[in-house]
Amino acid sequence: MNEPQLIGELQPAGDDHVVPFQVEPLDVRGRIVQLGPMLDDILDRHDYPEPVSCLLAEIIVLTSLLGSSLKFDGKFIVQTQSDGPVDMLVADFATPGSIRAYARFDEQKLADAEAEGRTSPEELLGKGVLALTIDQGSHMQRYQGVVQLDGSSLEEIARVYFRQSEQIPTEVRLAVARQMVAGEGGRRPHWRAGGMLAQFLPDAPERLRMPDLHGGDGDDGETDRGNVDDSWTEVLALMSTIEVDELLDPTIGAERLLYRLFHEHGVRVFAGTAVQDDCSCSRDKIRTILEGFTDEEIAESVEDGSINVSCEFCSKHYRFDPAEFGHKGE
Repeated sequence: MNEPQLIGELQPAGDDHVVPFQVEPLDVRGRIVQLGPMLDDILDRHDYPEPVSCLLAEIIVLTSLLGSSLKFDGKFIVQTQSDGPVDMLVADFATPGSIRAYARFDEQKLADAEAEGRTSPEELLGKGVLALTIDQGSHMQRYQGVVQLDGSSLEEIARVYFRQSEQIPTEVRLAVARQMVAGEGGRRPHWRAGGMLAQFLPDAPERLRMPDLHGGDGDDGETDRGNVDDSWTEVLALMSTIEVDELLDPTIGAERLLYRLFHEHGVRVFAGTAVQDDCSCSRDKIRTILEGFTDEEIAESVEDGSINVSCEFCSKHYRFDPAEFGHKGE
């Protein structure tokens, strides 16, 4: 891990970099990110309806914040499955900073929801689950945490996950917008997103025993704020002042926003970690999958004389000759 440095000693990380930070007097560590060109690359390629793109952008921000904390080679996957018009969102983070993502939605359900004005993220997702998976490779056991999608925002769902699964007091802020930006050829839309995650990690374990942690069966998740540690209460109060524009505005930047929030205590930052649109699919990987098919499965996959496969993440198209896979009969 890089040694923490005073904020004035670092150059601004800029877009598409996750910036870790630490506020020692408040026993808080966290990460902050602003996404720009990378987000444009992913969302423009898929060309989803705007409400779907907004939802997927939130998942990408959340995945960037969480996946960039991995201390080993592996993957961090965030996925929703639900009964709403947008019934699946997937974002896949591979160390050190590769992200890919896609969404699945029902066009008719989405059109009906838009006509009726039911376009909030909570209404588009509906009821279901959000799963967060850590994959350390084929020889290691996967870890997965699951939390219910119950009509709450993705911010609140993330808080519930950390309260119930990690038992670490955590605050999350997410923001997404499609903005008109001037450039060559006139003004055109660009996607921007930002997010910040802060966690309370005191050395004294008894300071973590607060009522906003999962208490077992019958816990309703409610918090008695009167018993929350004063340092964490201050962090929650400070983060509640963050405006959406502050998370999105590149002229403010991650470092400047951190200074605005925590300058009275002295905030330290680490060097930012770049995140990029980078799909791991390849012709060889897909060929390996197809080689495991039976003759019958190969035959069922043939269309107009060839086997055609499109990657749901990057939309890249692969074409195979069925003869490449030989005869698997007796």
